[in-house]
Amino acid sequence: MGHSHPHAFQFFQPRVREGLVCASRRNFLKASLAGLAGLTVPALLEQRANALTPDPSPSGRGGLVPRPTGKSVILLWMAGGPSHIDTWDMKPDRPAENRGPFSPIATRLPGVRICEYLPKQAAMLEKFTILRSMDCRHSNHEPNMVMQTANLEAEPRTNPQARDYPAIGSIVAKHHGPNHPSMPAYAAFMRSRSHLAFAGWLGRQYDPFMAQQAATLPIYDLVGGDTGQTTNPSLFQLPAGITLDRIHERRALVEAFDGIRSEMDTNGSMAAMDRYGQQAVEMITSRRAENAFDLSREPAAIRERYGSHLWCQQALLARRLVEAGVAFVTLDLSYHTASGTWDTHGDNIPPYGGIWNGLRPLLPLFDHLVTTLVGDLDQRSLLDDVLVIAMGEFGRTPLLGTQGSTDGRNHWPVVMSMCLAGGGFRHGQVIGATEADGGSIKERRVTPGDLAATIYHHMGVPLNTHYLDPTGRPRPIIDSGSVIRELL
Repeated sequence: MGHSHPHAFQFFQPRVREGLVCASRRNFLKASLAGLAGLTVPALLEQRANALTPDPSPSGRGGLVPRPTGKSVILLWMAGGPSHIDTWDMKPDRPAENRGPFSPIATRLPGVRICEYLPKQAAMLEKFTILRSMDCRHSNHEPNMVMQTANLEAEPRTNPQARDYPAIGSIVAKHHGPNHPSMPAYAAFMRSRSHLAFAGWLGRQYDPFMAQQAATLPIYDLVGGDTGQTTNPSLFQLPAGITLDRIHERRALVEAFDGIRSEMDTNGSMAAMDRYGQQAVEMITSRRAENAFDLSREPAAIRERYGSHLWCQQALLARRLVEAGVAFVTLDLSYHTASGTWDTHGDNIPPYGGIWNGLRPLLPLFDHLVTTLVGDLDQRSLLDDVLVIAMGEFGRTPLLGTQGSTDGRNHWPVVMSMCLAGGGFRHGQVIGATEADGGSIKERRVTPGDLAATIYHHMGVPLNTHYLDPTGRPRPIIDSGSVIRELL
């Protein structure tokens, strides 16, 4: 009743009785599906936009619902664990087997010195904070979970439930949402699934959107060689004969059947399918996401400034994505699909190598990438809204020569260094210090929980927020931690 126009479910003939004149399950389903056809696409999109709005109550349910803040995060994930002693916490007065092969250089901050292969960052260090005392003792890699979830129990090699702890980006996706309803909340350029944390107990609908599926990017081999080929994404390409109107009709049909099946769903998969389906329709019809992923729309001078390297192209796309409304973007800075390109054991298996052959070629590239990104955000007056974080999962051993090499360093989760920029925080400083050999924290211990609290503070996610695991047990998004006070 009430429909004066034909719709996609007319062929169901929902009001025509079949066979015996009785109320059958089939007729009930047909009538139900026909009723759902009355929902217009704008109404569905409005409902989803409202559903994505964060809820400040500790349980994530009820209460006043604030709108997204416009804030965002770009995480430069240095998969494998960069050596702190050879980057941001150099020890030039130590013996060679401790200090490594690189020399320190002066920076814009008086008395602060960093690696000679980071000259661009040294020249604009007033826009960065170097954190030299991050405690990552519970962290491991493959999968890389603890630092990306801020939960010390999220270590899959020792805890079977580790993969269930949600990524910080997934928490942001749920409790902040995207800054524009046509964009995903959490996106990632992923080289290997083992390099990222996912949504876990939050449900698959908060997993990262795989951004590499939507962009034309150069293809690099496992050791960092440019193959000369590019990807050919088809996410925004419609098959021949498919119109936008037909997409809306088919989407409505899928939603109707999903609604029937969702009552039997126990793990959130149906909700994820529904959410991604709606997101796909929005992305195709609005063209906002398609334009954000299209680097040809970027001025040639800006593309040249970033450069043609795969990681730099992804950094430029990350800037375009946060500008278009994505709230959290992770860049998996790795060529290798195993433990990660920054895993410089020195075992002479490319691309790992040691400090000289493995790390040295990465640093000028990273230096260009991070300073170009931060400088671009600053020029666009976006830097106060976008928090840029560069880190891996741990540091490296104080002594060189691991695994029979001359200059390799093993995993060292006792301490690591990292850097931050933007987000409206106070920068131009060094936080924390290590002992003389760089092997342990000397002052101002910072935990993964402290880092997560800082991110949530920036994104407007209340620190007392929690979620429910499948048993109904409330799980806090931060077990322990507070905003890094020096940044405020």
